Amino acid sequence: MNSLVSIITPCFNSEKYVSQAVQSVISQTHQNWELLLVDDCSSDETFALLSNFANQDARIKAFKLDKNGGA
Repeated sequence: MNSLVSIITPCFNSEKYVSQAVQSVISQTHQNWELLLVDDCSSDETFALLSNFANQDARIKAFKLDKNGGA
């Protein structure tokens, strides 16, 4: 069985590191996954990077919170 794996990744001002995290998920041998990236009101370019990944791969979804939740 090839069950769907959901990965939820909160991000805050993580433009330096988020690409490596996303690439790690993309590189996995298990291919039935979805990656939910949640930007917690970053003040850097984190959300732009998340959006770019989401535009390149339908399994990746990027969300931006309106208010910092402390994730």
